Amino acid sequence: MNKTSAWPLALVYIGLIVYASLYPFSDWRDQGVVPWSFLWSAWPKYWTGFDLLTNVIGYAPLGFLLALSSLRGFRQSGAVGWAALGASLLSFFMETLQAYLPARVSSNIDWGLNTLGAWAGAALASILEKSGVLDHWSRFRRRWFVPQAHGALVLLALWPLALLFPAAVPLGLGQILERLEMSLAGLLINTPFLEWLPVRDIELQPLVPSAELLCVFLGALIPVLLGYVVVPSVVGRVFFVFLVIFSGIGVTALSAALSYGPMHAWAWLNLPAQAGLLFALVLGLALVFLSARVSAALMLLALGLYLSIINQAPTSAYFAQTLQAWEQGRFIRFHGLGQWLGWLWPYAAMAYVLARIGRQDLKTKIGS
Repeated sequence: MNKTSAWPLALVYIGLIVYASLYPFSDWRDQGVVPWSFLWSAWPKYWTGFDLLTNVIGYAPLGFLLALSSLRGFRQSGAVGWAALGASLLSFFMETLQAYLPARVSSNIDWGLNTLGAWAGAALASILEKSGVLDHWSRFRRRWFVPQAHGALVLLALWPLALLFPAAVPLGLGQILERLEMSLAGLLINTPFLEWLPVRDIELQPLVPSAELLCVFLGALIPVLLGYVVVPSVVGRVFFVFLVIFSGIGVTALSAALSYGPMHAWAWLNLPAQAGLLFALVLGLALVFLSARVSAALMLLALGLYLSIINQAPTSAYFAQTLQAWEQGRFIRFHGLGQWLGWLWPYAAMAYVLARIGRQDLKTKIGS
C-alpha cells in the first residue's frame, strides 16, 4: 500500500488541470474538425513568455507527484518516463477535448510544453529521491506525524489554497447557504416543488463584531485541531499552531492584496479578526495535550458551530463586485476552482474526521 501523500495530491492536481483546461464547461459543440488535428497545425502566431512558462510550470508538479508516487510505492524502475507519459496523455486528452469548446484553442505547442514540464518535475523527483533529500522528509514525517496522516496532510495543504479566494468573512470557508438556495430555486422553478422551499422573512444581516470574532476564531482553530489528529507530539503541535495561524494571516493578506490591491492587504485585519486569531493561538496552545480522538470530536463541534455562523453572513455588494473583478482577470480558468475549494473544504474535513473518528489509529497517545 502506498503510504505517501503524493498520490492523493496527484489526484487533486489532476482535477485542477481538468478544471483549468475545460473551464467554463459550456457551449460544447462539434466544430467540424478532427479533435487531434492540432498535432499537425502550425504554431500559434501570437504567444507570450508568460504562456510558455505557465504551460511548463503547470504540469511540473503533476510530473513530480506521479514520479514520487511511483518511486515510493507503485513502480521503482522507469518512474520518470511513466510519470511523463501519464502527464503527456492527460495533456493530449485535454487538448483534444478543447476542440469541442469554442472558447478554448487546442495547441501542439501547449501539449509539448506540458509534456516537457511534467518530465522536468518527474526528473526533479528522481534526483531528490536518489540524493536522499526526500528521505529527510520521510524521516521528518515519521517523527512528526502518525503513519495514516496522508489524508489530513492533503486537506491541510489545500487549506491555504481555499483561503486564496476572497471570502466575505476573514478565514470564512463553507459559505454555501445562499447559493444553494438560489440553485435549488432555479432547478425547481415552474414546478410545484418550488413552494416546498423555506422562505426567509428577512434578508441575512451582516455579522455583528462578536459573531465575526467567533467565525475567525473557529476558522483558525479548525485546521489546528485537524493537525492534532495526525500530530502526536506536544512539541510538534506547538510548532503546528504557529504555522497554521501565520499561514492563515499571510494567505488572507495575499488574497486581499490580489482582490482589492496591495494597499488594502491588511484591511481585513480589524479588531474582531485580531482577537479571533489571538484566541485561536492561545486555545490551540492550551489544547496541545488532547488525544487525537478528543481533538477530532472537538473539531466536529467547532465545524458545526462555524458553518452555522458563516452561513448566516450575507454576501456584500462590494464582495460581489470583487468576484466579478476576479472573473475578468488573467486567471479566469482558476477562479472557479478556488471558489469550490473555499465552499467544500470544511465539509471535506468533516467527512475525513467522521471516517476516522471510530478507527483504532485515533487512539494514539500524546508524547513529547
